Amino acid sequence: MIDGGNGQYRAGTIVAVALVLCCAGLAARAAEADAIRPYEANPRYWQYEGKPILLIGGSKDDSLFQIPQLKEHLDEMVAVGANYIRNTMSDRPDHDFEVYPFKQRPDGKYDLEQWNDEYWKRFENMLRWTAERDIIVQIEVWDRFDYSTKNWPPHPYNPKNNVNYTYEQSGFAPEYPDHPGANKQPFFFTTPKQRDNKVVFKYQERFVDKMLSHTLKYGHVLYCMDNETNGEPAWGAHWAEHIHRRGAEAGRKVYVTEMWDAWDLKAQEHRRTFDHPELYDFVDVSQNNHQKGQTHWDNFQWVRDYLTKQPRPINTVKTYGADTGRYGTNRDGMERVWRHIIGGAASARFHRPDSGLGLGPEAKACIKSLRMLTGAMDVFTCGPRDDLLGDRQPNEAYCLGNPTVEYGVYFPDGGEVALDISALAAKSPQVRWLDIMKSRWLAAEGVEAPSGRLRLRCPGPGYWAVLVK
Repeated sequence: MIDGGNGQYRAGTIVAVALVLCCAGLAARAAEADAIRPYEANPRYWQYEGKPILLIGGSKDDSLFQIPQLKEHLDEMVAVGANYIRNTMSDRPDHDFEVYPFKQRPDGKYDLEQWNDEYWKRFENMLRWTAERDIIVQIEVWDRFDYSTKNWPPHPYNPKNNVNYTYEQSGFAPEYPDHPGANKQPFFFTTPKQRDNKVVFKYQERFVDKMLSHTLKYGHVLYCMDNETNGEPAWGAHWAEHIHRRGAEAGRKVYVTEMWDAWDLKAQEHRRTFDHPELYDFVDVSQNNHQKGQTHWDNFQWVRDYLTKQPRPINTVKTYGADTGRYGTNRDGMERVWRHIIGGAASARFHRPDSGLGLGPEAKACIKSLRMLTGAMDVFTCGPRDDLLGDRQPNEAYCLGNPTVEYGVYFPDGGEVALDISALAAKSPQVRWLDIMKSRWLAAEGVEAPSGRLRLRCPGPGYWAVLVK
């Protein structure tokens, strides 16, 4: 017996408590090991639940947690093999169902000290439902479009709409009519190393901490600081450091990035992420999706080569291109997703309509076919190998391969190329053609290539991929 001061306790009870605490610690470490993180064997990709994972997605909105029938939309994604969403924390009233995160008083004004439970309930539901379906969530904490042009006059942060500060106290103006790329909105200059606007900053920090109180319970979340920003790097760096710090306090390793606005990936803007792996754990190059054809591929490969010394996952969370939008056609959107995945990207996702294909029929066909091809080969041991393609015209074909084992070749619109398979262990490989838009394999064929040079001729025009192994 042990005297505890207020009574007698059995030694077995002490042991039991110690065992419970030990088991809790082991469970926490196991949960952390299952969380998303760069793949140990190839840090250009992600792993989740201890296994490598390729992130492919498409959805009908950006602030996805706000949409009605979210659970049904997530099921629709899973049915075609999508496992990746973009979730902006946006609240701008693009539709009639968005709500703001702050409580609105009876007089119509918002109180930034109080939360709108409906907003956070929707957010928590999204996190829980995606976790249940093994869908990875890439959050964008701030979106510059929420705080300028038509979205600023009704916003709770606008002093006329809240009870917490005035225009004079906050430094805000009633309107910011210019495109947010003009960087005239002081909302994005508040942090201590910028203009140190304590009046507004405390509410921004409170919002981020509230978001993290939900997300840090889960292991399937990635963080991007902004949407296509060209603002001061100190803004994004502050929030990246803050999220890292809060994650560490919660015992959760988090992975963050920044998305820059420049369409040219060689622009100095992007070096702020490329050159700082100590701050930004992965890279998002979605703005490359303004490029087309061979240039689109070449620019991505430049980034991949640039990061060779310290490889990290390269994500593309929004792929532009739809006949209904301004940034390319349906064909551009489909080609861009395929080129990035064949080119070694860790993720690719169709942007929402009308600037992207969302989860429409073309996107579904591409996602399903990408899963068919990548599921039939070990992409995590492969790399982009266009150097193995001969008799090739620009944008005719692209190769992802492990030369001694297998090759996947993508054709945007038919064509014929020569594939160097001289390193392949077997000189009589099997060839399987995939009709991408029908998500259908053609019958496999055994071929002979004694010279180590294999002719690949598409069965017809249109989108094709071929697996050689």
